[in-house]
Amino acid sequence: MTPLQKAILAGDVEVVDVDLDVEPITLPDGTVLDNAAAEKLGNEIAERAARRRGRPSLTGPGEHSPKLAVRVGSSLKTSIEDIAAREGRRMADVVRDALEEYVATHH
Repeated sequence: MTPLQKAILAGDVEVVDVDLDVEPITLPDGTVLDNAAAEKLGNEIAERAARRRGRPSLTGPGEHSPKLAVRVGSSLKTSIEDIAAREGRRMADVVRDALEEYVATHH
């Protein structure tokens, strides 16, 4: 959590309707909140809220995505974790891409 987020949650920042480029707000930790910083913070909060609602369906709106569970060896799991970490992605996304690539070349 950023210092700005902590200050807002702690109630150290009063939320007001102002043009922050004209009247920037300096937070208790010295962070300057201008329009760009406020927009970035708003986007971060919106993204976090969207993640809490779950991922969008891969099948279509209003439909649950089918699940597939597999067992793998520890070295394969470690390799997938390494790829996901290196690319800043979730393991599920890496595995899904790998399966799609495999099916596309073997279908």
